[in-house]
Amino acid sequence: MDSELMIILEQLERDKGIDKETLISAVEAAVASAAKKIWTVDKEVDVKVTLDRKTGKIKAWAGDEEIHSSEFGRIAAQTAKQVVIQKIREAEKDVVFGEYNARIGQIISGSVYRFERGNIIVDLGKSEALIPKSEQSNKEEFRQGERIRAYVLEVRRENRGPQIILSRAHPNFVKRLFELEVPEIYEGIIEVKGIARDAGERTKIAVYSKDEKIDCVGACVGMRGSRVKNIVTELHGEKIDIVRHSDDIKEYIQAALSPAEISQMQLIAEEKRVNIIVDEDQLSLAIGKYGQNVRLASKLVGWELDIYSAKQWEEKQKTAEGGAPAAEIPAVDSTPSDEDSKEEEEQE
Repeated sequence: MDSELMIILEQLERDKGIDKETLISAVEAAVASAAKKIWTVDKEVDVKVTLDRKTGKIKAWAGDEEIHSSEFGRIAAQTAKQVVIQKIREAEKDVVFGEYNARIGQIISGSVYRFERGNIIVDLGKSEALIPKSEQSNKEEFRQGERIRAYVLEVRRENRGPQIILSRAHPNFVKRLFELEVPEIYEGIIEVKGIARDAGERTKIAVYSKDEKIDCVGACVGMRGSRVKNIVTELHGEKIDIVRHSDDIKEYIQAALSPAEISQMQLIAEEKRVNIIVDEDQLSLAIGKYGQNVRLASKLVGWELDIYSAKQWEEKQKTAEGGAPAAEIPAVDSTPSDEDSKEEEEQE
């Protein structure tokens, strides 16, 4: 047992990355605790245990008296075995924690293992992960055994082992999908400037090209819409609006509200608020179903967007005290670019 114990400890240090001195200290402490319970009547007497680093022999003292008993070898062996097993489990938990903690913000894949109170348990091979109900799209359904990809949101340390939290509803899940599908984004030629998402329904993603020769929207859409279609398929039909980012806030807002056309726009810079006037037939398109289009556009550009029809704006001007006349609000060129038109056609 003596030399065998040292061989085991040295092998654990190599294979599991557990420091041998940490293991030796743990074995000594555990054996001392076991010995004190069995051989000392006086609980105040200190029991000391040492493990010889060369021979692996374990010795124990109760105060100044060395413990000699036929039972000690068996107790020491059992205790040492339990400590080694415990340390192996702890080390394996640490390895899993370190591996997945380093992958926070990335997409990983696994298979659906089971369903638990609306949560999805995913088998990752080395460990299990959890997709909480709050991090799922309400439009998606999965079957047991089905392959699934998700965004690593968080890794928590728990007594039973690392708790890996995944998400398919997080906006960055869509961002990472674009990085996987669009080489220009992965290489840094095209930059994702912003993203706003209503999981399962619609996502608006703003992109910008650092190379004037590369069209950011066209690159994200792909040949005949192939790239964006792959992402839509992964998201089970969620609509994707690819928006061209601009430093000109008016152009950016116009693109963000696409496909609606804006007639006039009034910026209130100090409040980061915009009054937007559209034709009557564009009002419902600009607002979107349950206000979705304007809500996502507002989140994307970081400004509060107030949408009015020409008639609504006129009535507002009549009731407002000291309001600026509608005639002072400049018209906006809302003619979509060829690339934007192409994007809408591809997604339809």
